[in-house]
Amino acid sequence: MNGLGSYWRVSRAPRYSLLFALPLLLTYQVLAALQPVTAQGSVRNGADVILESVFVALAGREGPLVFMACLVAFGLWLVIRDMRRHGGRLRGVVFVAMLAEAAVLAVAFGLAVGGLTTRVVGPPQTALLSQGQVENMAFATRLMLSVGAGLYEELLFRVVLVAALAWFGQTILGWRPVVAGVCATLVGAAIFSAVHYIGTYGDRLTLYSFVFRMLAGVFFSALYLTRGFGITAWTHALYDTLLLLA
Repeated sequence: MNGLGSYWRVSRAPRYSLLFALPLLLTYQVLAALQPVTAQGSVRNGADVILESVFVALAGREGPLVFMACLVAFGLWLVIRDMRRHGGRLRGVVFVAMLAEAAVLAVAFGLAVGGLTTRVVGPPQTALLSQGQVENMAFATRLMLSVGAGLYEELLFRVVLVAALAWFGQTILGWRPVVAGVCATLVGAAIFSAVHYIGTYGDRLTLYSFVFRMLAGVFFSALYLTRGFGITAWTHALYDTLLLLA
C-alpha cells in the first residue's frame, strides 16, 4: 500500500471487501449446521431466513442450497473479475488493517449511536432491555446470530433493500438521486429496526431500542457507502459479539 489513500480505495474493492467477509460466512454456516433441530426447526438469523425464503418459493426444498450457491458464485465472480483487472495480487496487510478498522468502528459505533439515542429519547430503562428468548440461548447459538447479523442483515438491509428503495424513488417516483438516497436510507433503517421485533425470537419493543436500531441502520448505510460491504459486515458482527461477551 502507498499510504492511507491507497488503503481507503483498495479495501473497498471486491477482491478485498468480499474475501474479508468470507470468514463470517464460513463461521455462520458451521455454527448454524451445529445447531440442534427441534420441532420448530433450527435457529437461524432472521435476515438469512428472509433471503432464503425467496429461493424456497422458487426452488422448494432445494431453495437454501440454491441460495448459497448463487451467493458464493456471484461473490466469486466479482472477486475474480476484480483480481484480473488488478493483476490478481492480494496483500495480507490490507486484511489486517481492515480487521483493525472494523474493531475500532465497532467500539465507536456503540459509543456514538448509544450516546445519540440517549440524547434523543433519554437513558434506557434497565428493565426494558430484555432481548426476549435470545438472551437465554446457548453461547454458540448467540455467537452464530451475532455473526449472521453482520453478514446477512447487511446484505439484506443495505445491499438489497436500501438499493431497491433508492431505485424505486429515482425510477418510479422521479426523485433526484440525493433525495431518493436519503429517503431510502431512512425507510430502510426503520424497517431494519422493526424487523427485530417480529417472530418467535423477536425482542421486546421499547422506544430506546427502536430508535437505537434505526440510528444504527443509518450508520451502517453510511458505512456501507463509504467503506464497502466487508468492513460494514465485520463492524456489525464485532459489535454484536462484543455485546455477547460483555
